[in-house]
Amino acid sequence: MRVTQNMLTNNMLRNLSSSYNSLGKYMDQLSTGKKINRPSDDPVVAMKGMDYRTQVNQLEQFERNIGEVHNWMDNTDSALDKTQKALERLRELAVQGANGTYEEGQRGNIASEVDQLKEHLLEIANTKVNNKYIFSGTQTTGDGGNKPFTINDNFSPGDDEFFNFAGNNNEVLIEVSSGSKIKVNTSSNEIFTEKLFEDLTNFAKELREGDDDEAIGNYISLIDDHIDNNVNARADLGARQNRIDLIENRVEEQTVAAKDMMSKNEDADMEKVIMNLTSQEAVHRAALSAGARIIQPTLLDFLR
Repeated sequence: MRVTQNMLTNNMLRNLSSSYNSLGKYMDQLSTGKKINRPSDDPVVAMKGMDYRTQVNQLEQFERNIGEVHNWMDNTDSALDKTQKALERLRELAVQGANGTYEEGQRGNIASEVDQLKEHLLEIANTKVNNKYIFSGTQTTGDGGNKPFTINDNFSPGDDEFFNFAGNNNEVLIEVSSGSKIKVNTSSNEIFTEKLFEDLTNFAKELREGDDDEAIGNYISLIDDHIDNNVNARADLGARQNRIDLIENRVEEQTVAAKDMMSKNEDADMEKVIMNLTSQEAVHRAALSAGARIIQPTLLDFLR
């Protein structure tokens, strides 16, 4: 086969184009830090990368969910702590009120403080975090914008219109790991019950109108029951907080492992890329030099 000048020129141009492609590939790897920049570069790496990226995104979403769980539980614990202090103060007032040395006017002052503490507990029951009521179950927006817990003092305890709860006692569940959901709320029927507010209303009424030390003293045990309910709710909340801490540590470890696998699959070995780029540049310069020698002779050069 006769090798012509045109064949040499075309081969040289084709080889130079291939060399430019290699240079471009290594330059892309160097600038992006990735082994591939399009699926066609390596379909296997691309498919694995999609799987790893999906896993990382899922774990990062779980981390955000866990942050929401912490926010919900921390605010609940703070509210229950304030509830505990209010109930302990009410017990002190019950002990004071049962003291026979108090006169009617002095017990009226105690009753006024009981009323204020009742309102304080009502405000705690209507605690709102991130525009959500945390003690109203899944009815986190209340009743048409109204607070979930309301008391109508125009009615007596025991009447249907005295106490109104517009929420529910359903569990608020948040997924914190694959297939694992945790309850983040504390149900209102554990603490902020109708009986709590009825007992406090009757207690204040007894202080104002009654002088029976024994009848007033009976409220000590009633308040103790509410204190026990609050303590039990906090214990249950604490157990769930401990569990979410363990889950958070596991998710964080899984996230680190997934990102490491994704990095090993996608990230380029920069030292290797630089060496390949340097080597390809040398090959490219050599190809250009050889091409210049092939193209240089012309018909005029032979006629001289």
